[in-house]
Amino acid sequence: MYQLLVKVFAWLALATRSEASKDLEILVLRHEIQVLRRQVGKPRPTWADRAIIAALARLLPKHLRSHRIVTPATLLAWHRRLVKRKWTQPAGPGRPRISTELTELILTLARDNPGWGTCRVQGELRRLGHRISEATIRRILRRRKIPPAPRGTATAWRTFLQAQAHGILATDLFHIDTVTLRRLYVLFVMEVKTRHVHILGVTAHPTGDWVTQQARQLMATLDGQVDNFRFLVRDRGANFIDSFDAVFASEGINVVKTPPQQPRSNCFAERWIRTARYDCTDNVLLFGEAHARMILAAYEDHYNRHRPHQGRDQTPPDADPAEIIPIEGRIRRRQVPGTTIHEYHRAA
Repeated sequence: MYQLLVKVFAWLALATRSEASKDLEILVLRHEIQVLRRQVGKPRPTWADRAIIAALARLLPKHLRSHRIVTPATLLAWHRRLVKRKWTQPAGPGRPRISTELTELILTLARDNPGWGTCRVQGELRRLGHRISEATIRRILRRRKIPPAPRGTATAWRTFLQAQAHGILATDLFHIDTVTLRRLYVLFVMEVKTRHVHILGVTAHPTGDWVTQQARQLMATLDGQVDNFRFLVRDRGANFIDSFDAVFASEGINVVKTPPQQPRSNCFAERWIRTARYDCTDNVLLFGEAHARMILAAYEDHYNRHRPHQGRDQTPPDADPAEIIPIEGRIRRRQVPGTTIHEYHRAA
């Protein structure tokens, strides 16, 4: 209303002027428009400008309408836009977006089961209470660059180790250096299912006979648990001689050799070596074999009884995941002897 009143008063003031002054102003305005057209691009009038121009353009002679910034084609375009806006229905809510949790579940099912196609994944999701189309599952897998089934990983080392983890032992040697730069070698065996680690010995000369003797001592330590294991995974190091394999074969354990120069095939053992170095041996100055045995024995006890493990739902290898820990007692700290590691317990 304010803009309309301003325009009306301006027109009333214009009506009182002489014809000569109006003609002169028209000439000046025409020249200014020509100058502005050479400098300004496409004009962007407001809704009020459009209403005034549309109303007054009908009163102009036909030969003058084509010289305005708004042509008849522009007026028709404005009208079509109004009609379109009147009859356009508001957009509906559409399909709900797939939640992040459901997307991760689909990816987990596809990765854990390389032989499952989209139809099999859809059926498993429906059993879990999720109704989702095959096309959506296929789109999610394609976006994450997961190929269609079968994905050809049924015989991969990772699949083999995961499928047989309940009956696998993994062994390896790794070296540590003392203060005097003397190199020592540590032999260990891991129970893959529970991640329980047995540190068998520390020596400066890991001969085949020494490694074989440590294997015999391990069999004596396991005693009644030997029947739980079917495979031993090891690399092709010269330390593991035939007599070493014979110790496990005599107990019905098959020795599986990893491919040449493929440390990832023995991934559980290699990962534990990194953990032991990061947590223990890289943070302690070792003075000799006796000192190294003491430090590693303390770390073995800490690792098996106390250190949380991601592969076991943040529980230590020897702990029961269902164990309920009371939260009433005070928290006490204890340093693992000879190391920089601290353990925290509830006071009894």
